[in-house]
Order: sequence, then C-alpha cells, then structure tokens
Amino acid sequence: MEWENQTILVEFFLKGLSGYPKLELLFFVLILIMYVVILLGNGTLILISVLDSHLHTPMYFFLGNLSFLDICYTTTSIPSTLVSFLSERKTISFSGCAVQMFLGLAMGTTECVLLGMMAFDRYVAICNPLRYPVIMSKDSYVPMATGSWIIGLVNSAVQTAFVVQLPFCRNNVINHFSCEILAVMKLACADISGNEFIMLVATTLFILTPLLLIIISYSLIISSILKIRTSEGRSKVFSTCSAHLTVVIIFYGTILFMYMKPKSKKTLNSDDLDATDKLISMFYGVMTPMMNPLIYSLRNKDVKEAVKHLLKKMCLTSKWERDK
Repeated sequence: MEWENQTILVEFFLKGLSGYPKLELLFFVLILIMYVVILLGNGTLILISVLDSHLHTPMYFFLGNLSFLDICYTTTSIPSTLVSFLSERKTISFSGCAVQMFLGLAMGTTECVLLGMMAFDRYVAICNPLRYPVIMSKDSYVPMATGSWIIGLVNSAVQTAFVVQLPFCRNNVINHFSCEILAVMKLACADISGNEFIMLVATTLFILTPLLLIIISYSLIISSILKIRTSEGRSKVFSTCSAHLTVVIIFYGTILFMYMKPKSKKTLNSDDLDATDKLISMFYGVMTPMMNPLIYSLRNKDVKEAVKHLLKKMCLTSKWERDK
C-alpha cells in the first residue's frame, strides 16, 4: 500500500447495528437488563464468598475471581456499546480502542486459565479427597489464581502492543460492537501474518492448554464417579462439579467456535459472516457472564444457603434500623 493511502488514525467508527435504529433500541433495552443482572448476580457471589465463612474454600475463592472477571470483562465494552446505541456518534479514540482491546483480551485469557485451575481443583476434591486440604491449601490456590491474572495481563499486553504498532489506512470502520482484536487487525494496511502467528501461539498456550487440562481432569473425574456403586452416590459426587462443567461447556463452546472456525479468503470479507461473528461475540460477551452466577446459584446448595442467609441478615439489619 502506498504511503499516500495511509493515515494516522485518531479514532475508529464502530459499525455495530448502524442503519437499524429499531434494532439498536431493542438491543439497548436487552443488553442493559442483562448488564444489571450481571452486576447483581456476580456482585452477590463475590459478596457471599467474602462474608460467609463456610465459603472460604478454594472452589469459592476461584468462583469469586471468576465473578470479578465477568464484571470487569463486561464493563470494558457494554457501557460504551449502550452509549453508541443511543448516540449518533459511534466513534472511539485510538487510545480508547487500545485500552478496550487490552482489557477485553486480558479478562478473556485470565478466565480461560482460571477455568482450568477450577477443573484441577474439582479433580483433586473428587479423586484425592483425603489429600485435598494439603494439595489445595491457601499457599497453593492463591498463587494459582494470581498466576491466572498475570498470564492474562502479559498475554494481552504483548498482543495489544503488536496490534497498535500496525499501520492503518483510511478505512477506520470496525464492523463490530467494540474494539475486538481480530476486527481491528483486519483494518491494517500491512502484512498481519506475524500477528496471526502470535495469536495462534497464544491461543494454543492459554486457551487450548487449559482446555486440555479440563478434559483430562474431567476424564479422571468421570472415571472415578463410575466406580461408585450406588446411583445416589454418583449423583451426589457429580453435583459438586456439574455447575463448573456447565460453565466450561458454554464458555469454551462459544469461544472456540468464534475464534477457531475455518475462514477462507472469500468469507473473510463477507458481511453475513461478520454479522454472525458479531452475534456470537455478543452472546459470549453478555450471556456467559450473566449465566455463570445463575448456574452456580441454582445448582449449588451452599451458594443458595449463603444467599438466603445474606438476605435474611440484610432484612434484619433494615428492620433494626427502622425500629431504632
């Protein structure tokens, strides 16, 4: 590309659902409701995991981190998306786009690694229950969670740094709701094969490796469960990991389809494919964080009891303040 066809971009235009004002209004209402549910649901899980002493275990420590991740991930993109639905100005600055890419990728990578750590926790709890307090002590699970955050931040920093150094041409239209890294890379007027290789390596290390750990862990868990003679015993043991397994299936099922489906040169510029990508990304970015607390609360007696206890405590406190 000749130099005269290049320019220093100061902002990007987020196409989203431009041209469909009625759909924008509909999606604004739906996403706003989902975002409120995300904040309330995940905020409640964080609160009870901190306040309820019965939940001071590795599993709920990881769950608290997962809920915080979901809040951070959605907050990086949903508020700006909601504003763009109501505003005629649908632009985002270059620096703002870089920050959005960094935070979104960091939270997504961290969640992949954290789900792998949670699978290992369930494996130890079910397959090695007697050694569980020793293996999953505080000296183990806190560094595991911290390591997940560090991996996510470092991976995102490296990938974002390589993307922002790319030269961009006059086309500044991102066919997406937010600054998704693949959508931004498509706008570069340079060879992005190096970026694609880095992304492939990162995908293998931080998405497929945790997935492999999850598959191995649950293969061993299922093998252990099948050795239990009574159906009641098998059901009781499986219930301790069914919520996490459901979350993993939803999360990885969506992210693998979104990032790893084959793309030909012909379909890379297809509007229909881009529309599909945007809808899948919306599901991944909103539905999954919204469903996580619902899945854990509906399928976990400890969480339901902790929520009831918290609500009862809040009601008693409110009544005492009124009487006072």
